Amino acid sequence: MNNNKRHELLSCEENMGTSGASIAKENDASCDSIDKPAGDSSESPAGTDSVADEGSIQNSFEGFGFSDALLKTIADKGYKEPSPIQKAAFPELMLGRDLVGQAQTGTGKTAAFALPLIERVLPNEKLPQVLVLTPTRELAVQVAEAFRAYAAGHPHLKVLAVYGGADFRSQISSLKRGVDVIVGTPGRVMDHIRQKTLNCTGLHCLVLDEADEMLRMGFIDDVEWVLEQLPTERQLVLFSATMPSEIRRLSKRYLNDPAEITIKSRSQEASLIRQRFIIIQHSHKLNALKRVLEAIIDDGVIIFVRTKAITLIVAEALEAVGHDVGILNGDVPQTQRERTVERLRSGKINILVATDVAARGLDVERITLVINYDVPFDREAYVHRIGRTGRAGRSGEAILFVSPRERHFLNTLERAIKQPIEQMEIPNNESINKSRLSKLQKKLLAAAKTGREHEEETELLDALIKEVGKELSLDQDKLALAALNLAIGSAPLLATGDETWLKQPTQRGRRNDRREDRLGTRRRNERDSASPENHMDRFRVEVGHRDRVKPGNLVGAIANETGLQGRMIGRIQIFDRYSFVDLPKGMPENVFNDLKKLRVLNRELQIQKLK
Repeated sequence: MNNNKRHELLSCEENMGTSGASIAKENDASCDSIDKPAGDSSESPAGTDSVADEGSIQNSFEGFGFSDALLKTIADKGYKEPSPIQKAAFPELMLGRDLVGQAQTGTGKTAAFALPLIERVLPNEKLPQVLVLTPTRELAVQVAEAFRAYAAGHPHLKVLAVYGGADFRSQISSLKRGVDVIVGTPGRVMDHIRQKTLNCTGLHCLVLDEADEMLRMGFIDDVEWVLEQLPTERQLVLFSATMPSEIRRLSKRYLNDPAEITIKSRSQEASLIRQRFIIIQHSHKLNALKRVLEAIIDDGVIIFVRTKAITLIVAEALEAVGHDVGILNGDVPQTQRERTVERLRSGKINILVATDVAARGLDVERITLVINYDVPFDREAYVHRIGRTGRAGRSGEAILFVSPRERHFLNTLERAIKQPIEQMEIPNNESINKSRLSKLQKKLLAAAKTGREHEEETELLDALIKEVGKELSLDQDKLALAALNLAIGSAPLLATGDETWLKQPTQRGRRNDRREDRLGTRRRNERDSASPENHMDRFRVEVGHRDRVKPGNLVGAIANETGLQGRMIGRIQIFDRYSFVDLPKGMPENVFNDLKKLRVLNRELQIQKLK
């Protein structure tokens, strides 16, 4: 095979009837394939497209050179067919080639690099052999768990996740005992290298997972520093959902004649997620959220918000009306994060309120609804958020809350995802009441089908019902009604509150919205900029659309250069020649001085506080 060959994963629909190329059509998307072992965040090959290759396409895991032990592990887990990206990546990685893969989460990429690297790890080596860098600690934990799951037949292989927030000394202890595969975040990996607790001389492979997210979060300089510490002879593997110019530059500088793989998701995969939006005034957002949850909640829900403070406000409001809620934000200790995710996975809680950074890479099968309580900073963040549902061929739903001032974001978003987002009404009392009765009926049916664990308790309850019926001369129907009243409690069954606020004048047609955006964009932007949140100050920076700056550039640069956590950065508004950034009030002078020197996209910010 030509070393420069590009493995292109093309849409089956786009290539129907193509001649002169060997294009193998994938089996039905419902076929079994590698999918989420031990909480792996990226295994969902259903819905990806087919591989154009020179020869016949491998439809099983045999034939790639995997050992009997690994094939047995794969078979024991019930996996039958590799996903397209796995079919393309396995041969190259088994040969030790460098590789660049462009693939969204949910295409099977973790197994694509984990399985061949497990096979190439040598037993009884004292030094680490494989290093995987991830943008967040949650993703580091999940990728490490995936490695352990796939290495069940390789008892000699030791895997360690290293990330901030975990005990540094215990990580040092594990490294001293010997580790084969390290999965970590750039900052903590750098700490270990600088303190000489991580010896890089034995590393023969480095994987950069979600490289574009590392760029967005300001970690690319850290990644390059780590790359400079590696041996000259090593294998480099880079996966990224998008390929911005900075990632291309990184690839060309450090990778040696890499194989290239591109995944294009089928349009029907995106259609599995029903996307809707609600136009809502900020003052009504919490009430609207409660109504949405009342009307459509069925299984697991993630609510994405912009800051740590908002996670607490939303969680407390939902707990006050009886919801079981978990929180994920940058201040939650790692051990508590892991417990929260496990509670969500097991069904002990149904709702998770999270910031973007805290929920990166989160994959819980029972998530059927994602609510964007706050508009995300950019389209990449939106795609990431809604990707927490509708995974592995399952259906899901995403709802976006948009204020009247944010309506222009919808047009940009629709162009980016290449599909319309439909408007929905805030559920009224009638919708909520139908939902409440439906849920009550389901609970009653479930209770009727299952008895109590101990038969003697059932007999006691039966005797109690008969005694009450005899004492009050009640028939079975009235007794059942009394039991239902007892189960429901004193709270009203039906919603009867004021709903006049649901019919807001802001819910106008999209065509009028677009016309208003065209005619009054600048005036409206200036008006918006006059009111930061109470705990924020607004700053002006001298970069804007003309400099091709994006919110992620500002967030990553500010967080990386000053030590401010991303959650502390508030609203960002980008205009043609300048931008506004909301930062916490009372910022120390030394932090502000650091900001003055900051450069983004090679331009000085020249930051100034607005009066």
